[in-house]
Amino acid sequence: MAAKTLRLLLGDQLNHRHSWFQSVNDDVTYVMMEIRTETDYAVHHIQKIVGFFAAMRAFAEKLEAQRHRVIYLKLDDKKNLQSFEANLSSILKSDEYSQLEYQLPDEYRVDLKLKNFASRLAIPVKVYDTEHFFSTREELGHFFEGKKTYLMESFYRAMRKKYQVLMEGNNPITGQWNYDNDNRKKLPKNHKPTTPLAFNTNVSDIVEMISQTDIKTIGTLDAAHFIWPINRNQSLELLEFFVTECLPLFGSYQDAMAPNEWSLYHSRLSFSLNTKMISPSEVIERAIAEWQVKSEIITYNQLEGFVRQIIGWREYMRGIYWLKMPDYATLNFFNHQAKLPDWFWTGRTKMNCLKEAITQSLNYAYAHHIQRLMVTGNFALLAGIHPDEVDAWYLGIYIDALDWVEITNTRGMSQFADGGIVGSKPYVSSASYIDKMSHYCGSCFYNKAQKVGEKACPFNSLYWNFYDKHEEKLSKNPRIGMMYKVWQKMNPNDKSALLEQADYYLKNINQL
Repeated sequence: MAAKTLRLLLGDQLNHRHSWFQSVNDDVTYVMMEIRTETDYAVHHIQKIVGFFAAMRAFAEKLEAQRHRVIYLKLDDKKNLQSFEANLSSILKSDEYSQLEYQLPDEYRVDLKLKNFASRLAIPVKVYDTEHFFSTREELGHFFEGKKTYLMESFYRAMRKKYQVLMEGNNPITGQWNYDNDNRKKLPKNHKPTTPLAFNTNVSDIVEMISQTDIKTIGTLDAAHFIWPINRNQSLELLEFFVTECLPLFGSYQDAMAPNEWSLYHSRLSFSLNTKMISPSEVIERAIAEWQVKSEIITYNQLEGFVRQIIGWREYMRGIYWLKMPDYATLNFFNHQAKLPDWFWTGRTKMNCLKEAITQSLNYAYAHHIQRLMVTGNFALLAGIHPDEVDAWYLGIYIDALDWVEITNTRGMSQFADGGIVGSKPYVSSASYIDKMSHYCGSCFYNKAQKVGEKACPFNSLYWNFYDKHEEKLSKNPRIGMMYKVWQKMNPNDKSALLEQADYYLKNINQL
């Protein structure tokens, strides 16, 4: 009698091209499960839970159509014991499996659970790579061994060299590595971006199932018209839409923000990538192929900015995560203690930039990187919000948020809670940056130019209050020394007025 193997598949391991699936073996059974330990570890956006469940179900159906053996436990299945460990124990006991196999989880939390469970089993357990990322978990740590800083640009260049992406030998094909300076344009007034591709999947059955539980969710959802890709074909369709319709202007306007424009020229491929329905290598290859054919339409800076997000930032953040966890999740460099304002959960604030970014996030489970970094993240940092609060909000609200990519971006880059591991300086700004990159300020209750007074933009006084409060920790930072020179030269009465204004706003934060 042949040995029987049980293979666990997680909800973010939907990679049809994995070597596991290249042949059908009746002695191998795959198990997938919708469980409460995964729906309840954070308060998730309803679109996030539905998106994962819909994608998992579509993946299981595809495996079954290919004649693979599959056990799929829906959330409301009577046999579902609502955790990986309990379900696996039950299945292993119910049939004579001689081996358990699983792919490396991307999240430290799940990795630890499965390691502990495996250590208690009497049968052999084998762990496989997910065959998805460009780098291994340990690669970044080895790359920066002995170094004091972890500069993303260095790792990005190493990845480009290793995989010969836009390279001629060891040199970039244009002689220049990074085109970030060309990618900071504000959207021209009256410019209408292309209408984003939205799918139209009916997920009413999943929504109905969730409604029968006490699972807490945030955000809104049209169950008859789910807009996110839930399978590989839809993911490839979204990739095709991006390279043909959005890539020609992606780089130029990747940092731009505008009211009622939730997608702009962004790819929105992060959910498909993070669930592994598509791979980073095929995404980059398709974008490069389009540029090669249409280089007169797609300038090089558009392409390089996109490639850097995928092979640079995405791989870098994952490497930092596996190098620094679990301690990374406790870092709080500024010792911030405040709670998130109530309006982070509703979008009901008089600050137009925050109202737009939060409302969009609640409606679409999505915001692009500058909305996350320089609007919601910027405010949370200036307001002294505890990094745990910020982490929980970002992890819950965005459909693409998994711990490995969320926490390094949020606690690291956005909140500088890691003291400079990821970012070389805190990403804070007054109203001037938000106005420079967006069309939010013109219709705001607050005055972007006013620093004190009833209608003074809160970002202005909070900005200076932040630098004043953390001068001891930040004044020697070479990238922000100039701001302290400006602060020191400021009229003492003006400084006092700014600090009083900030204090008033912080004490009345829920009314802003």
